Amino acid sequence: MNLFLSLLIPCIFLSTFLYATIKKVKVYDSFCGGAKDAIPLIVHIFPYIAATMMLSQIFQSSGLQTRMITWLSPAFQFFGIPQEIAPLLFIKPLSGSGSIAVLSEILSTYGVDSYIARCACVTYGASETVFYIGAVYFAGVKQNKLTLAMAIALFSYVCSIIVCCFLCRIL
Repeated sequence: MNLFLSLLIPCIFLSTFLYATIKKVKVYDSFCGGAKDAIPLIVHIFPYIAATMMLSQIFQSSGLQTRMITWLSPAFQFFGIPQEIAPLLFIKPLSGSGSIAVLSEILSTYGVDSYIARCACVTYGASETVFYIGAVYFAGVKQNKLTLAMAIALFSYVCSIIVCCFLCRIL
């Protein structure tokens, strides 16, 4: 099985290269053309990503995150979400690397086999960096219905947290 998995990516690469050669596609020229088209996209996306990263840092260092955790603790209790994973729940939509750091802290504080750690791991795996992905996707799109998309993404994020903690509690 390990041999198969180690050969999978090279086989996909070679088969794609062979298919392109058979179809008489200039592979290197196509690759360079795609890379050339990526530079303006990166320049266009960068301000959105930078803003998301800065807002993430401001949210944490300003104390707003701590205030929101305190304010929302009754809702966490009602839905069965451990309050100890609240910092992870607030940082995950903003920053993937920040959420990894918070997850590592939760695991080292409460142990990897605890209910809190299980909830943290499952919610981490079942969610996405909503604002980062929104910034990347909507930066390249002319039609801008970002507000509705973000509202739907955040609603589904909250629903996934509730379901994840419920499943960790019953399993």
